[in-house]
Amino acid sequence: MPGTYDDVAPLRSADAETVTLVRRTAVPITVVEPDRVARGGIVVLHESRDFPPQLLDLMRALSLEGWIVIAPHLFDRITDPQVHEVFGEELFDDFDAGFDWLTARGVFPDTIGVLGFDSAGTAAFLVAATRPIGAAVSVSAPGITEPLPDQPAALVDVAADLQAPWLGLFGADDPATPPEAIERLREATAKADVASLTITYPGLSYRADRPDPDDDAAAAVRIDFQTRVYDWFDSNLR
Repeated sequence: MPGTYDDVAPLRSADAETVTLVRRTAVPITVVEPDRVARGGIVVLHESRDFPPQLLDLMRALSLEGWIVIAPHLFDRITDPQVHEVFGEELFDDFDAGFDWLTARGVFPDTIGVLGFDSAGTAAFLVAATRPIGAAVSVSAPGITEPLPDQPAALVDVAADLQAPWLGLFGADDPATPPEAIERLREATAKADVASLTITYPGLSYRADRPDPDDDAAAAVRIDFQTRVYDWFDSNLR
């Protein structure tokens, strides 16, 4: 149904060896559906306990482009309020649940994309390297040359395995993704059999999931960021 609403996406069944450890059976999701027949779907992975208005605006803008946009609530499983980052197998479980939610509604796998921010952007990259999806976008993804905790390998070490077109968007002043690491990732992804594009923006105000910048130059960069995300999904989710 068109509009914005909340739902739940069932998690995939665990195997016999791990089923006793599983406590969750579903993940809450926020859904934004277009008011016309959907072209495909996008799973948004974001490190927010409460989705900021800017993120919801971005999801609605993507929906206006014709996509069903869903965002799993990644912190639903984490009760410690001091935890501000998520990674590990459960994050990928949440993506898979969102993917299955979309395919159950008739969305074809090659018209499903993933958009991830921060360490969830790292997850989006690894999803594109391990799962049959249509396209991926990572924003400020760390773990480029040294893996994050629970990350099996650095991104440069698995870049050649990318199965889906990947767009990486980074800030030049982000200490988690230094310029030399971004350049190594650009070179590594060029060896994959799919399209890739790595963009670096000045400063840190390019992200559309954060409060609007005050100056015109930063606002122009923000527009370029959003346009590249729209165009990447438009070109590759077919």
